[in-house]
Amino acid sequence: MRLHRLDITAFGPFGASQSVDFDDLSAAGLFLLHGPTGAGKTSVLDAVCYALYGSVPGARQGSGQGMTLRSDHAAPGTRTEVRLQLTVAGRRLEITRQPPWERLKLRGKGTTVDKAQTWLREYDPTTRAWKDLSRSHQEISEEITQLLGMSREQFCQVVLLPQGDFARFLRADAEARGKLLGRLFDTRRFAEVEKRLAERRRATEAQVREGDAALLADAHRMQQAAGDTMELPELAPGEPGLAEAVLEAAAVARSTARELLTIADRRLTAAESARAATGRELADARELDRLQRRFAEARERAARLAERSDAHRAAQERMERARKAEAVAPALELRDVTDSEHRRAAAAEARARALLPQALADAGAAPLAAAARRAAEELGGLESARRAEHRLAALVEERAGLDRQERADEEVRQEAETWLADWETVRAGLQSRVDSAQEATTRAEQLAVQRDPARRRLTAARQRDRLTDDTEAARQRALAAAEDAVEARAHWLDLKEQRLHGIAAELASNLTDGTPCAVCGATQHPAPARKTAGHVDREAEERALTAYQTADELRAQAERHLGTVREALAAATAEAGDTPTAQLAEEAEELDGAYTRARATASGLHAAQEELRRAEGEREQRVAAQQQAAVRSASRVAGRDRLEREQALLEEELTLARGTAESVTARAAQLERRAALLTDAADTARAAEDTAQRLKDADARLADAAFRAGFDTPADAAAALLDDTAHRELQRRLDAWQTEDAAVRAVLAEADTADAARRPPADLTAAEQTAADADRRLREASSARDAADRCRAELDRLSAHAATSVRRLAPLREEYTRVARLASLAAGTSADNERRMRLESYVLAARLEQVAAAATARLLRMSSGRYTLVHSDDRSGRGRSGLGLHVVDAWTGRERDTATLSGGETFFASLALALGLADVVTDEAGGVRLDTLFIDEGFGSLDDQTLDEVLDVLDALRERDRSVGIVSHVADLRRRIHAQLEVVKGRSGSVLRQRGAG
Repeated sequence: MRLHRLDITAFGPFGASQSVDFDDLSAAGLFLLHGPTGAGKTSVLDAVCYALYGSVPGARQGSGQGMTLRSDHAAPGTRTEVRLQLTVAGRRLEITRQPPWERLKLRGKGTTVDKAQTWLREYDPTTRAWKDLSRSHQEISEEITQLLGMSREQFCQVVLLPQGDFARFLRADAEARGKLLGRLFDTRRFAEVEKRLAERRRATEAQVREGDAALLADAHRMQQAAGDTMELPELAPGEPGLAEAVLEAAAVARSTARELLTIADRRLTAAESARAATGRELADARELDRLQRRFAEARERAARLAERSDAHRAAQERMERARKAEAVAPALELRDVTDSEHRRAAAAEARARALLPQALADAGAAPLAAAARRAAEELGGLESARRAEHRLAALVEERAGLDRQERADEEVRQEAETWLADWETVRAGLQSRVDSAQEATTRAEQLAVQRDPARRRLTAARQRDRLTDDTEAARQRALAAAEDAVEARAHWLDLKEQRLHGIAAELASNLTDGTPCAVCGATQHPAPARKTAGHVDREAEERALTAYQTADELRAQAERHLGTVREALAAATAEAGDTPTAQLAEEAEELDGAYTRARATASGLHAAQEELRRAEGEREQRVAAQQQAAVRSASRVAGRDRLEREQALLEEELTLARGTAESVTARAAQLERRAALLTDAADTARAAEDTAQRLKDADARLADAAFRAGFDTPADAAAALLDDTAHRELQRRLDAWQTEDAAVRAVLAEADTADAARRPPADLTAAEQTAADADRRLREASSARDAADRCRAELDRLSAHAATSVRRLAPLREEYTRVARLASLAAGTSADNERRMRLESYVLAARLEQVAAAATARLLRMSSGRYTLVHSDDRSGRGRSGLGLHVVDAWTGRERDTATLSGGETFFASLALALGLADVVTDEAGGVRLDTLFIDEGFGSLDDQTLDEVLDVLDALRERDRSVGIVSHVADLRRRIHAQLEVVKGRSGSVLRQRGAG
């Protein structure tokens, strides 16, 4: 990486624009950056760091995203800017950064903050022009970091060598050295490896503990199943040997469970044999008890049969008389039926005669039938009178209907007259509503025509007001653009003139001996012109021309925009006139209100017209109804006269037909009732005579049947007869007695029953108690056997599950052992790690050893071969081991701590360490070449000889085409180093003065 040019504007202590030409300073290899305290030497280095990384080292960055970097001496309108040109990885780049800027608002009062800006450009040697690459902060930062291969912290330690930091590094303990080296060499990946291994160890340990906890849970369940026969190992989850101890205890518990199951099987077999023997004894006792009770019950039944023998013989005799009386039963039944019919017929005759007149109460059946025929003949003669009576009722109803119609028509006529009396007033009101609505419609159309132009004028007035402000703003922008274009043109012409003045030096830069001059043709060039400070080359002129062309284009665009805005303003003014916008808005609002009211009134036109048409139709209907009612009333007069004549004739005819009855219908009802009573009486009289004759015949047949059946009278036969229920009950009693007698005789005749009766009574209670005891012992033995079998099965299941868990956990245990060993080794806690070094410390120790070797090469020369830096693995107290740094004194041959060096020795030792560290970090960053270095302070502590030796070492860096900038107050250095960059401070801010090697 080589720096070419640095441009600073309003940055740090520099209020105005300052430039640094590193190419001129680097021509001598060494250059000096000096100035009084507080002038801004460090700010030059901060500007380089800010251009590359967008931030400055340490607390100088401040807060506010870099707003504190702005110079307090800068003019209000000058924006802070840093531009750096450099070559890295064979590419020439230009980085421009502008931090956030709080400035005054262009319009109004107060301030606003412009965002930070960043540009990255690359010089194309083919086209000899700069090419834009990016304006993204993130993209540019990533690109620069990738090209340099270093972070900002590494850059500040490697390129901007702060000697104070390395002096502290020499005297620091292992922890402090570890932090610095960790930042420089980015050993976070090794720390991350330690962290990942520790996390992996904790994760696998948790999994192993979880598996062991599950295994112990299975062991506890096996202990619950086995009872006191199993002892659990006194080990916690994660401890070695837990799995083997659990499996061994499970095997012992399974063996014990199988032995207990064998004992329970034998006890169950013995209990089953005893239960079978007691069962047989209980069955024999129950059978003997049953036979003895059967014989005793049979003897008791035989005694009860003997007691009921007289009643059994009486029942047999009663059944015999009932069988004889069954022969007389038909005659008895016939006589009862005939007697019942005769009684009913006589009762009916008495009821019918009771309803007849006194003159016919004792008449026979024949006279009663003749009287019924005469009443029916008289009833037939009243049929025509019935029709006349119905017609008279219809005439009365018809006359009532005419009266109702007359009243309805009278109401229609009166209602029509009342409504028609107000017709003219109603019609006039409706017609007035129609006329008003029509007038409102016309007025709304007129207002609509006036409203649209008013709206257009109001819109144009509002646009006129807005464009007035826009015109002023566009005029200001056009004026500013014109001023910028003029300034850019003047700047371009100035640069062009300066270039023409120095064109000889530009042409001379291309001269070589033996080549003709492009101006005079000479091949010898004894005194070619030299470029002076501030020389303007072709590239600068072209940049100024491009800036002028860009500014001129922006001016043309601003003027075109101003013309467009002015044309729009003129059009809006022509449309709206000079009338104020508020007045036009008020007029438009009044027109809108009047239009809305007119539309509301006009919207009722259709409804008013419809209401007028409905009213006229209703008038026509009422007039027609009035006329029709008068016509109907006239026609009803003739109909009423005809009905009255017909009614008089019918009433005369009905008076004769009714007689003493109220009506013909009532007279007909009297005759119908008389004929029915007479007919019923005649029928019942004939029925009574017939049933009396049949009853006499039935009595004769009953007496003959009773005599032949052996009964003295029909009453005796009737008394001996049994109904079906009594007969069935009597037969059941006889059959039951015979069945019981046969059963008792059969039981008493059984040999085994009689033999059992002769034996002693059975002791059934003792036999049942013995059998119950045997059952209880059998159940206990069966339960014990089932429990032993369940215990054995549960232990087998849990043991299999535990064995499966142990097999599943075996790879995890192996992984845990391996990961735990690696994590302990990386963390420095393992016994295999003899020096107790962490992995990150080990890597840093290797880097420190490289740095010490690289620094020793320069320290030997600076110290005239006296001092050598060596790396030490020794552990200091409780600190880290592997990060020790000692110095070997060749004069004494002893190794001592770097903290014992004097001030001057500490300076050149730290300088050698810084240069060595720069080499190692450069190699670590991918071999990016660092052609420009800065060394800050520390030279005042050296004597003249040592200073010469240090400067010789630094001057030797030029052999690698490097340039080294020394930041120092030492006056002797200004005499020894000719290329200088001086920082001069003043009340208006600091300025830079550059002096080249010549």
